[in-house]
Amino acid sequence: MSIVAIFLCWPFAIPAIMAASKVNPLLQQGNYGAAQAAATESRKWSKIALIVGICLWAVSIVCCVIGVIINVSSSTSA
Repeated sequence: MSIVAIFLCWPFAIPAIMAASKVNPLLQQGNYGAAQAAATESRKWSKIALIVGICLWAVSIVCCVIGVIINVSSSTSA
């Protein structure tokens, strides 16, 4: 999920990837509580990145559609 999030909103996906990279070493050390905390942190940042990224994409698409509608209506009325 962190890798997908980096394409949508990279500022929030970077902490997710950093937290996810800590999970396997912690598991190998046997520190299951810290590994679970790192996985939870990674999941949190990934969700934030996905939500913000999808919202930004949606707003930009709506703005483009509105711009096209305004452009088409102004060119047909002139």
